[in-house]
Amino acid sequence: MENGLSTIVDVKLDQDIKTWLAYDKNPKTAALVKALVKEGALEQLRRCFSSRMVFGTAGLRAAMGPGVSCMNDLTIIQTTQGFCGYLEQCFPDLKERGVVIGYDARAHPASGGSSKRFASLAAAAFTSRGVPVHLFSDITPTPFVPFAVSHLGLCAGVMVTASHNPKEDNGYKVYWDNGAQIVPPHDKGIAQAIEENLEPWPQAWDTEKALSSPLLKDPYQDIHKQYFKAIQQHCHHRDINKSSEVKIVHTSVHGVGHTFVQAAFKAFDLRPPFAVEEQKDPDPEFPTVKYPNPEEGKGVLTLSFALADREGASVVLANDPDADRLAIAEKQKSGQWRVFTGNELGALLGWWMFRCWKKQNPEPAAVKSVYMLASTVSSKILRAIALKEGFHFEETLTGFKWMGNRAKELLKNGKSVLFAFEEAIGYMCSPCVLDKDGVSAAAIAGEMTSYLAAKDISLSQQLISIYEEYGYHITKNSYFICHDQEVIRSLFQRLRNHGDQKDSYPSECGGFSVTSVRDLTTGHDSSQPDNKAVLPTSSSSQMITFSFSNGGVATLRTSGTEPKIKYYTELCAAPGNSDLEQLQKELDNLVDALVEHFFEPEKNKLQPKPE
Repeated sequence: MENGLSTIVDVKLDQDIKTWLAYDKNPKTAALVKALVKEGALEQLRRCFSSRMVFGTAGLRAAMGPGVSCMNDLTIIQTTQGFCGYLEQCFPDLKERGVVIGYDARAHPASGGSSKRFASLAAAAFTSRGVPVHLFSDITPTPFVPFAVSHLGLCAGVMVTASHNPKEDNGYKVYWDNGAQIVPPHDKGIAQAIEENLEPWPQAWDTEKALSSPLLKDPYQDIHKQYFKAIQQHCHHRDINKSSEVKIVHTSVHGVGHTFVQAAFKAFDLRPPFAVEEQKDPDPEFPTVKYPNPEEGKGVLTLSFALADREGASVVLANDPDADRLAIAEKQKSGQWRVFTGNELGALLGWWMFRCWKKQNPEPAAVKSVYMLASTVSSKILRAIALKEGFHFEETLTGFKWMGNRAKELLKNGKSVLFAFEEAIGYMCSPCVLDKDGVSAAAIAGEMTSYLAAKDISLSQQLISIYEEYGYHITKNSYFICHDQEVIRSLFQRLRNHGDQKDSYPSECGGFSVTSVRDLTTGHDSSQPDNKAVLPTSSSSQMITFSFSNGGVATLRTSGTEPKIKYYTELCAAPGNSDLEQLQKELDNLVDALVEHFFEPEKNKLQPKPE
């Protein structure tokens, strides 16, 4: 092969590279591949070409760079061609209704990739097939895409983002015509269609033609206006907002959130939050943080705390870079900052959403059609509130795709879905976006903060009141790192075949009595009359939940994207049991027993979560 490619000894790899270079018209990625070939860098070439990114329910997420295992111009074209082909099969009216495409501010100069460029290439693929495209003319938060799908009645949406991943990464997230993320079997259908459409279509690379196509519209102004109009249905205390003296700091962590959170506060007549100057403008390098993930807590919020201290602000709000998640911190009387966990914020926002709803719907019967949702690894606090207040609470599998789709079903049946959340700081406070939304959540949290401050109550104090009324729910979540799939498999198999008996689960763990076991890998649930789990099961991932007689719940699961075995534990106490120190001690003992007897880290050579 020319260009020094004859040095490649692996025949399949050789062919894959030839095909790639025949298809790839991006000079930067093509040059990177040719340079690797010239150097004979076999390992790197194998990493780039050995396996294509797998299209799952979360779409794609990978590093930007050359080859089929990375996000680049060619893989975006191939993915969009497959997605378009699959939509053509599913929607006879695709050419009337069309799709929406949004993007964040990520960029990777070395390979010439950026979210904006990828969005333009995706638009070119759709318009070349006669499909109308609503392509945002500027960066947007992820929630604007599902909002646009629902508001404009489109067949699908694409958001080009890697959310809070490291700066090298990018992603391709898709929404179905119901405004929620896709669920099986659509992921398999799209993946198969991608494999059938690998050769770029004739106009695939012609972004200039696409951008001047009559099929292309810019929804930015309309969606901006309609979104901020829609979320105002959740503004209940405009007078308090207008007069509130509360000072709030906001950071968008170098992502897209700044403009939109400022606009959301304005829509609620809240005083504009102080913006962290060094982080307010989008910057794909994320220069001030190690990881652009507010879930990491204090490390990401250092600049926010400094600004808050200077301005005399008591509350910090932080979005992740695509503004679909929200973290909150509050200054305590001691002068220390407390970063709330996702579960604590779920309790606060859930309490607030129900309180506001009840004020507007005082008739007792109305509560029967109200629902709240949470993922199965999130706190059960909403269940406790629902039991006392009379509304419905449902659990779903992990991930907002399940909550969004379930919410849509309930809404279609005339129910009200007030709130849904997951412990990974994701909140759906408005049914106008059937996904997590850090923009509306920021404004609603701003109003809640102002309302409580008017009564001289802090967020931390209100959280205690919620626990006093509905029962303390304390959680402890962490993970072990394990790169050996066989070790992970045998760890879970040992729990399923306890005492070497097939399909027999442990009845106790270090003295803590197990009352029920739910295994969503096999479909077993001992709490059901027929021992069959109600939630969907998936044999491709490991997930077992143990319930204990002391009110403890522990879930062990594998991560879909990282070499981790995660655990989520919670102690759900009855209302009135407010000896927090004793409850904390009991949860710590349960976690120690879980680690010692179920994980066996020494025997299985598991690495603990780095501090």
